[in-house]
Amino acid sequence: MNKDKRKGLYEGMYILSATLSDESRKKAFDKITDGITEKGGEIHKIHEQGRKKLAYTIDGKREGYYYVVYFTTLTQSIAELWKEYHLHEDLIRFMTMRAEKVLETLEFQPLKSVG
Repeated sequence: MNKDKRKGLYEGMYILSATLSDESRKKAFDKITDGITEKGGEIHKIHEQGRKKLAYTIDGKREGYYYVVYFTTLTQSIAELWKEYHLHEDLIRFMTMRAEKVLETLEFQPLKSVG
């Protein structure tokens, strides 16, 4: 198989501006998912995490609307998606990582105390 045609499973985390109306937030999120599918990607699971306080202020914003998306796409498409994300004015932060599997539920483990 041509190495440029390899697909990978990815976990993307996206934080949209919490000041958007529900309709504007939906359009902003659709822009992200459409970008994935337009490049031949496939969305497997979307976890809408809701509005949360940011760990620190980003561009004057204290809260964001969090999404975690599991998707498959060509490895080469990730760089193209990142370029689009940087131009997306309502997207406060994003992170994309390779994933081993699609998590059907998201559960955060409590931090273990050290010492």
